[in-house]
Amino acid sequence: MTSPVLEFQSSPNSGRPLAHSIWRGLQGKCPNCGNGRLFRKFIKPVDHCGNCGEDYRPQRADDLPAYLVVVIVGHVVVGGFLAMEMTSDIPSWLQLAIWTPITVISSVALLQPVKGGVIALQWALRMHGFGGHDDSPADHLPAEIIGK
Repeated sequence: MTSPVLEFQSSPNSGRPLAHSIWRGLQGKCPNCGNGRLFRKFIKPVDHCGNCGEDYRPQRADDLPAYLVVVIVGHVVVGGFLAMEMTSDIPSWLQLAIWTPITVISSVALLQPVKGGVIALQWALRMHGFGGHDDSPADHLPAEIIGK
């Protein structure tokens, strides 16, 4: 039995399950086939899937993965820091010695999975070039803004 969340579609006739695609991206796998690798280096995506040939050159993850990692790690670290501050009498230098490595290690550990999830989200929603068309300002802005 499959989870109803994994069957959620990005649009009624898209054929690209959103949650399943993001899950594959979080694992660093191709959101299309689930077998090919999504990254060739730490956060450098492959140009094409080695298994199904899906083109990943259109992806534009840009800074969103870093922002998401900051939000996630910030909430965990600040919550943990404040909880420890309220419940113990640990000196500030020891707090710094504990939370600095946790912040750095968790940020680095989350960056690749989050970037994979963002790329998979773009693929599932057919954003940028993943829908078989190029993005242009005319696709998103009213004509009076772009000067046509």
